[in-house]
Amino acid sequence: MRRDVFQAIADPTRREIINLIAFQSLNLNAIAENFDMSRPAISQHIKILTECGLISIKKEGRERFCEVKFQKLKEISKWIEQYSSFWNNKLDALEIYLSANKTKVEPKK
Repeated sequence: MRRDVFQAIADPTRREIINLIAFQSLNLNAIAENFDMSRPAISQHIKILTECGLISIKKEGRERFCEVKFQKLKEISKWIEQYSSFWNNKLDALEIYLSANKTKVEPKK
């Protein structure tokens, strides 16, 4: 089954893995040490993130290091942005409405 980036980030463990390796690449053992689950379970999460293109694995000697592929996160950002614009417009309209009606409604003391 082909997964997409939205399925990958739906899981909190996978989001935390992305957070861990966002600023430095880590090997699989270093990632696994941050979680209270088995190494095979972490490997499965890494596999899903790799399949979705959110991380890449670089081999250095016997070690495998995981790195975030930030360009793939842009897909998520673009999707969120459309809703961000929508809600910003709605909140701006609400602010204008409340400002216009502020003098009509005064709080009771």
